[in-house]
Amino acid sequence: MSYLDVTKDVYKKAAERPDVGLCCTTSPIWKLPELEMPTIMQEMNYGCGTTVNPRDLSDNPTILYVGVGGGMEVLQFSYFSRKKGGVIGVDIVDEMLTACSKNLAIAAEQNHWFEPDFVDLRKGTALELPIESESVDVAAQNCLFNIFEKEDLKKALQEIYRVLKPHGRLVLSDPICEQEMPENLRNDDRLRALCLSGSLPLQEYLDMITAVGFGTVEIRAKRPYRILSPNHYDTDELIFIESVEIAAIKDPMPEDGPCIFTGKAAIYYGKETFFDDQKGHTLLQNQPLAVCDKTASALGALGQPDIHITESTYFYDGGGCC
Repeated sequence: MSYLDVTKDVYKKAAERPDVGLCCTTSPIWKLPELEMPTIMQEMNYGCGTTVNPRDLSDNPTILYVGVGGGMEVLQFSYFSRKKGGVIGVDIVDEMLTACSKNLAIAAEQNHWFEPDFVDLRKGTALELPIESESVDVAAQNCLFNIFEKEDLKKALQEIYRVLKPHGRLVLSDPICEQEMPENLRNDDRLRALCLSGSLPLQEYLDMITAVGFGTVEIRAKRPYRILSPNHYDTDELIFIESVEIAAIKDPMPEDGPCIFTGKAAIYYGKETFFDDQKGHTLLQNQPLAVCDKTASALGALGQPDIHITESTYFYDGGGCC
């Protein structure tokens, strides 16, 4: 069996019998007015974070969600896109599509505003999406892409880029690992399917995202996720895995490379009311300005003694400049 076959088998079983311990979501479940989340959806919340953020979901967008799971985030996305087929859910596992459909029927009973036809469930793979090019505003995946080996991850990212409209955004939540993953674990197909051993270092993950053309990338959150310890796994040392939430925007690629926001800020504390670097960045006195890593580096290189550049917080919540 290939690693993709093992993955399908893992999630076939998780669809037929909910496995609460399969993943460990590190973000709270959204609480929104008049949104009731069926218990079964919470039990089948097979992700490591969240991909639902209201600031991505204005103007009644068309949303693609890859790897539907129990339907929790599909339902949350429908809350913001209340139109027929406003959310497209794609999954390769028949049993998961069936379970998601049943769960959405339960959600319709518990939520007066929700109609099952808000969601268009389709069988397909992230490597060959059954979606027209440039047809969706927001695409999302939660704890799926880390399962793929690098060549397949590249294909999945290219497919998402293809189906997004210009300036559309891909919202991702995946485990990452800065340590070298032992080959025996990385090659363990079941551990890969369980969203553990396929984890890449953050910079490598970002490089793969920008390599397909995303011109702007936001690191929105980074949190502790799992420990692979010698007493539970075939490893000689503790391996620390984090989860990361990222938005990749289909902006044109700048000539000097992508704008990547990792939560850095620039603060001017000089005598003047503001500082202008003559390159489009104006810093008001003692008011932090969120800046991308590229701009942070350029400002730091000026040698200006009254500008402080903060370290990355790996939490970026919009605004700022590049």
